[in-house]
Amino acid sequence: MLLAAPGIITGAVLSFAHTVGEFGIVLMLGGNLAGSTRTVAISIYDSVQAMDYTAAGQTSLALLVFSFIVLAITYTLQRRFTHAGATP
Repeated sequence: MLLAAPGIITGAVLSFAHTVGEFGIVLMLGGNLAGSTRTVAISIYDSVQAMDYTAAGQTSLALLVFSFIVLAITYTLQRRFTHAGATP
């Protein structure tokens, strides 16, 4: 289990980050119910449809920052696990 931990953690973090930006399947199956099936990507879509480009840009920027934070955490954890298991 210890050898698989870095891969499992990386997969879980990246899966979570991917679902935050999910658009198509949520819109097709769940609809756009406020407070129930609303995701960040649908919020951006709704802002663009309402021609509120400022809100769409701000939400997109927040999603971009979140993505970079998740990637930084993932790479930091991978590096920590890789160097901890390395033999000199």
